[in-house]
Amino acid sequence: MNETSDDFRSGFVALAGRPNVGKSSLLNQMVDQKVSIVSDKTQTTRHSVRGVLNRDDVQVVLVDTPGVSKPRSALGHRLNDTAAAAWRGVDVVCVVVDARAGIGPGDRYLVDQLLSSGLDTDNMVVVVNKIDGQKPDRIMSQLGLASQWKAAEYFPTSAFTGKGVGALADYLASRMEQGPRWYPVETVRDTPDPVWVAELVREQLLRVTHDEVPHSVATRVTEWEWPRVRVEILVERSSQKGIIIGKGGNVLKDVGKRVRHQLPPGAFIELVVNVAPNWQHDRDAVERLGY
Repeated sequence: MNETSDDFRSGFVALAGRPNVGKSSLLNQMVDQKVSIVSDKTQTTRHSVRGVLNRDDVQVVLVDTPGVSKPRSALGHRLNDTAAAAWRGVDVVCVVVDARAGIGPGDRYLVDQLLSSGLDTDNMVVVVNKIDGQKPDRIMSQLGLASQWKAAEYFPTSAFTGKGVGALADYLASRMEQGPRWYPVETVRDTPDPVWVAELVREQLLRVTHDEVPHSVATRVTEWEWPRVRVEILVERSSQKGIIIGKGGNVLKDVGKRVRHQLPPGAFIELVVNVAPNWQHDRDAVERLGY
């Protein structure tokens, strides 16, 4: 849909930041629906995920991006490239930092990358996230450190409780200029359903297996005949395959149950585990998996 009226406004906003600063949770809060998977593991977000904030006179397309960090594999390089590509051509970039961890070298590196790519600070907003449980002086100190970047605005938020998120959303909506409605009003996410289901499987694997195999797992749908879906889970070593399956298949059963609860009634999820040695270090394999 690409309808334009004189009083309708729209635009694109990218959420940028280091891994685990809460970008995905922030996106989900702003659109009031889960559109991006969430975990406390790095490399959880591997695609640019778009969530759509719809209001009567404005549409804000929010782009969740992979966390930027020093790449240690072909996958790491690809995720940084994906994030950088998402920053280009948007109207506003929200730099999300973690109030608990504090602003550090990784945050400064990210802002340097953004500014060197041509971003005008008038189009940069700093979001100090995870303020829940933090003392006011801690929050103010992080906002003070961030002031060196001379961004257009600064917002303290908690994606967990929702505090401050409404004010951020209102501000971003106010920044949009006259433009078309890029998505139908009922659209909240633009992720294709097969990709979405594969990501839900990976999210639950990250939660169930904890720190044992997070970076080594990839998921993809290999058969889609709704409501029957077959999802392939790829790991790098045979020992990881056993962890994913679990004793008597208990891990797979748990993951499948958790995913089905997030899908329409009647969905049947078949999970298959295969080994793809060192796939995240193989550029061709990374590309074949859609990253």
